[in-house]
Amino acid sequence: MVIDKPAYVELIDYLTSNLDVFRHGSASEQSSNKIIEDLVEQEIGNQIIILCTQHDELETNHRSIIVREVDGIVYDIQQVLGVFWGQKATDEQKEFLEEFVGLIKNVFDTAIANLLD
Repeated sequence: MVIDKPAYVELIDYLTSNLDVFRHGSASEQSSNKIIEDLVEQEIGNQIIILCTQHDELETNHRSIIVREVDGIVYDIQQVLGVFWGQKATDEQKEFLEEFVGLIKNVFDTAIANLLD
């Protein structure tokens, strides 16, 4: 649905090109008790709930595809952010991840719109 689309590949490239956001976090900047893994999973979960709510015309098989793809997306993000995955997030990192996951939702929105047309 999305992981084989150019827009998704571009998003992963965008994540990779912004690793400095994660490299330069210092202990004094940490304001979250959440680690990056938890933030990613929470944000993706929230956005997918919103996605499915907005597109209530999705069939069960489409929802299953979305769930499978989300697993792959979390895996891809973990591969890119591997060394940072267990660290506590700074405000800047949290903001970046929220924006990034929002962009992933946009890719899903586009794919669903094309699917339902």
